[in-house]
Amino acid sequence: MNIFIEGFSKKNKEEKLKALVEFFKDPALALDTFKSFDHQNEKIQELINEFSENTISNFHLPYSIAPNFRINGKTYAVPMVIEESSVVAAASKSAKFWYNLGGFRTEIVGTEKVGQVHFLWNDDKQKLIDRFDELKKLLIDGTNEITENMRNRGGGIRNIVLKDLSHKEENLMQLFTTFETVDSMGANFVNSCLERFAEIFRNWHKDQAEFNNDGLEIIMSILSNLTPNCMVRCWVETGIENLANIVPGVSGEEFAKKFYTAVRIAQVDPYRATTHNKGIYNGIDAVVLATGNDFRAVEACGHAFASMNGEYTSLTSCSIENGIFKFTLELPIALGVVGGLTNLHPLVKLSHELLDNPNAKELMSIAAAAGLANNFGAVKSLTTTGIQQGHMKMHLFNIMNQLEVEQKDRDKVVEHFKDKNVSVAAVRKFVEELELA
Repeated sequence: MNIFIEGFSKKNKEEKLKALVEFFKDPALALDTFKSFDHQNEKIQELINEFSENTISNFHLPYSIAPNFRINGKTYAVPMVIEESSVVAAASKSAKFWYNLGGFRTEIVGTEKVGQVHFLWNDDKQKLIDRFDELKKLLIDGTNEITENMRNRGGGIRNIVLKDLSHKEENLMQLFTTFETVDSMGANFVNSCLERFAEIFRNWHKDQAEFNNDGLEIIMSILSNLTPNCMVRCWVETGIENLANIVPGVSGEEFAKKFYTAVRIAQVDPYRATTHNKGIYNGIDAVVLATGNDFRAVEACGHAFASMNGEYTSLTSCSIENGIFKFTLELPIALGVVGGLTNLHPLVKLSHELLDNPNAKELMSIAAAAGLANNFGAVKSLTTTGIQQGHMKMHLFNIMNQLEVEQKDRDKVVEHFKDKNVSVAAVRKFVEELELA
């Protein structure tokens, strides 16, 4: 169907829906379905409508809990928003296993954010280098109004460095700036500072007689989601003997050795590392979503960091020394607990309250622990029972929904597949046999 919608963004929600349902074979059914996902509380729905542009409905995802996460000696029930059924189960199982072995421990390595003003310098670079300290002071002083509140909380601009990238692109240079944003993720703060930098830079350049009038061209001013100095380290460790029978019949030494080798494979093989790290982000993204943070920024940062040595590699490492098994995640992650959805979305507010209103560093630790827990569960399954056994059993309910299995038969299906491999074809065949019985 080829329909052009004139002025879509200017229409109200009802008008948008009426225009859109013409794309469907059954417009009335489509309209009813979209409307059925609206929140029953009109004020909350109005709030949700304003989170995005051209909103016509809500898209629901499960809000789940992974209990018994012991992190730095404190126990959390961790909220997770994700549609993949095995993720919460894996996180919960890993959290329970490590609970009495000391739990997850973390260390905040740094909290530095990054922003850049990219510009072309069509003039003598030495002139700018010689005058840079003067410009730097003007940039910092000229943003005092923007940074005042952040500075009062212990944050602000940490440094501004002049970088020359002309060996990669003719005349390209940048103002590389580092920030501390305390409990805020800081995107708006950083971008506001950078745009003011660009304005100050232009005006300063225009007033310098020694510079070529056309020597400066500002290209863009924007934060970077690569924050290698905003880093959390999370680990679990225990004596190898405590790993015995983590899977029945597998000794602690055998389990540790296979687990270590599996992590090494992810460190040396980018194909494996990609899926390995995806498993880490299963846990992290679920926490990031539940707490109203930007999972796209978090993943972009982590994957870029995993590639910084020239080849994509694992974000986790494993060691076995003097009979001690240690599994570690080192993760750059920028999270906030103030601003954005954290102050607006009712469930995000409850997530933060459930976590005892953590500061940004504590939330970094919680997200990292969820990532390490999921990675531990995945590697454990891969090296012992195989990933499909647990994954497909968790997926069984989705398969039954897909096949529209009647409620009266569901317990029989679950019981039948308790010790059997699960697949759509196998479930369909068993249900057909039930119907014929």
